[in-house]
Amino acid sequence: MEVHFTSETEKKLKDLAAQSGRGTDELVEDAMAGYVDELAKTREMLNSRYDDLKCGRVKPLDGEEFFESLRRREDELLKKHSPQ
Repeated sequence: MEVHFTSETEKKLKDLAAQSGRGTDELVEDAMAGYVDELAKTREMLNSRYDDLKCGRVKPLDGEEFFESLRRREDELLKKHSPQ
């Protein structure tokens, strides 16, 4: 497989390789392996959340209602903790 980077990214990669004593190929392999693992975990979590919504285990929240509720709670906390 061939990967192309901008000259700025390539310079950073080469500098890091020189500082760490590791090869650029090894650094890229490690970075991609970590990224792919994280992406797979995120995909698994999203699929699980979708399944929870689809089968009714959890109910969706209306975004506007949620943020309005959040604003009210924040206002209440500010009033409670403000000097009078």
